[in-house]
Amino acid sequence: MKNIINQFKKINRPLQVIITLLIIGITIFLSTLTNVYTETYEIERYSISNDTIQSPISIEDTRETERRKREALNAVEDRYLISPEVAEERIKYINELFEVIETVNQPPKTVEQEDDQTEQDDQLSTNSVIKNDPAPPGKTTADKIIEFKQLASQELVENLTDEALTLLITASDREKGIAYELLTTTLNEIFNEGIKQENLDDAKAQLAQRFQYSSLNNELKNSLVSVGEFALVENSFFSLEDTLEAESQAINNVEPAMIRAGEIIVREGQTITNEIYDKLELVGLLNSDRNLFPVIGLVVFVILLLSLICYGLIAYLDKQHLQFNHLFTLVIISVVTIGLMKGVSLFSVDANKLFLLMPIATGAILIKILFRERLAILFSIVFSVVGTIIFNEQIPGSLNLEVGMYFLAAQLCSIATLIAIKDRIAIFKTVAISGIVNVLVILSFVFLSYDSYQLSDILKFVIFAYVSALISGIVAIGALPFFETVLKLLSDTKLLTLANPNHPLLRKILTEAPGTYHHSVMVANLSEAACEAIGANGLLARVASYYHDLGKTKRPHYFIENQMGMDNPHNFIDPWQSAEIIIAHPYDGAKILKEHKMPKEIIDIAQQHHGTSLLKYFYYKEKEINKDVSESLYRYPGPLPQTKESAIVSLCDPIEAAVRSMEQPTKEKIDQLINNIIKDRLQDGQLDDSHLTFKELTKIKQTISETLTGIYHTRIQYPKESKEA
Repeated sequence: MKNIINQFKKINRPLQVIITLLIIGITIFLSTLTNVYTETYEIERYSISNDTIQSPISIEDTRETERRKREALNAVEDRYLISPEVAEERIKYINELFEVIETVNQPPKTVEQEDDQTEQDDQLSTNSVIKNDPAPPGKTTADKIIEFKQLASQELVENLTDEALTLLITASDREKGIAYELLTTTLNEIFNEGIKQENLDDAKAQLAQRFQYSSLNNELKNSLVSVGEFALVENSFFSLEDTLEAESQAINNVEPAMIRAGEIIVREGQTITNEIYDKLELVGLLNSDRNLFPVIGLVVFVILLLSLICYGLIAYLDKQHLQFNHLFTLVIISVVTIGLMKGVSLFSVDANKLFLLMPIATGAILIKILFRERLAILFSIVFSVVGTIIFNEQIPGSLNLEVGMYFLAAQLCSIATLIAIKDRIAIFKTVAISGIVNVLVILSFVFLSYDSYQLSDILKFVIFAYVSALISGIVAIGALPFFETVLKLLSDTKLLTLANPNHPLLRKILTEAPGTYHHSVMVANLSEAACEAIGANGLLARVASYYHDLGKTKRPHYFIENQMGMDNPHNFIDPWQSAEIIIAHPYDGAKILKEHKMPKEIIDIAQQHHGTSLLKYFYYKEKEINKDVSESLYRYPGPLPQTKESAIVSLCDPIEAAVRSMEQPTKEKIDQLINNIIKDRLQDGQLDDSHLTFKELTKIKQTISETLTGIYHTRIQYPKESKEA
């Protein structure tokens, strides 16, 4: 395994990034494949199912829908229109019948009466019929029938028998009134209900039944029934337009027969009927060819996620963070997080909501501590999107948005609240706040849901959400030492540990080279402020500054800040010997740091903080003796500062030493000194590999000037107490 890792380290950086993306992509693909890929079955009709099979998709069962439409269509009855004109026409015959009877029952009129009689109305009112006076004597019933046939319409004459007319003509006024009222009322009710041609006999039977309980004598009732049967005709006619509209409405009201995703089509041990077989065929469980499309879609989806991750690696990480150990860390975090999601999903269903226990924020916390906040946000989005697929209860084509929103909220909250890490307890403070946010998110889901939850269920969900945050913090704290020690990653917590004044190497500097120690502390203050001004890692610059001159402890008295009350030993040796001692201190320090297994970033800054600069003092001193001396003998071997933090330390180191040696430093003198040193380093090419821009150099100058001016500000001279006083 170690050989494989060593071989991987030898691969060039772009290829390492590609391999990293491939591993993450394969992990996502394999974890989500079963959530989009549908298992197919080889099943025969009328066989016994060996499994409980669920529908992988939601699809309309068109055959069942058509069957329902046919049933709905057959259930629609023909629509009929009731004609009010027919009823009015038939009732008019009844009115005419009683009007003519009233007329024939009137006594004969004289010529004078005829002249004086006003023109009669077209229709006599019912009251006039009822109040008809008895026929005068001398006019027989036969005469009245003859007169009736002369006055009445042909329809009445042809359909009424003489017996019926005789009974109606000879009936008393009271009987005729009752007969008229009963007959017209009954006919109106029956006509209003509508009479179809095939229901005409039923209507006549209904008419006879209505007269059954009348107080009239049977002969008169029979006569009235015959009159009513004459009046009853079809008045309800088939309406093609209304029928078609009703059929169309019935078809539109039919709900499509849907087979829902997750719906059980057949249970274990159940017989595969034709209906079940058709459903299995419809949802694609008998056709393995259809599974190719979800796989293609998943591949495209994974490529999109990898493109997003690739953008984040290029945009948010520098060369230092694209080395093997950093890429391997991202692979471990991604694989473990996605694998853990897959494991939890195997036991999680919509009822128990086990996804709430998923310590999803662990990855976001670790990536923010070990890398950058923006990269942590990007991976949070990736993990949340992958979670929507993994927790879809293996229903292809569906996404569990509730899980995705919960995961995203938990991760973003952890990233936002993890502002500054002063110790590992800060992580617990972060997850405590994140736990509250988790609880609020899940409560919002519960209250927005149409499902009714018991109080015990809600309490369980709340506990799950808060415990998830706590587990995230515990796992993050437990995993940090692994990444810091095994993979040698430098985190803020590691830097804070190294900044402890009781660290053995810092105590070594303090006791063996106290002047160097105080110089390092001043450089640390300047470097941290300058780094924070341009967005670099200020904590790394501070801690690296503490150790950057560790090599001076090998020969502390050869450095002026440690020469207290003693002669300068450089006065007694040749310039080239002095240069050799001075030039060696960055590399002596790097060697000591390596022996103590310090982080590579700190070792690099210690080794690079002088770059390939010229040791001018001893160079010009040697040149006074030997004009042909080679400048390369008095230059540091390098390398040049490779990062912004290293470059800033390399600037703050000489600036602090120069300002310390100034007499009565003022702001103008300090600014002039800073400009001269930075200009000299630029002209000498010492910042060529640091990626610093001129805009950032301007901010660095301003920040260093403000910091030094604050340290060396003018102080008030207090008056001395006189001897007399």
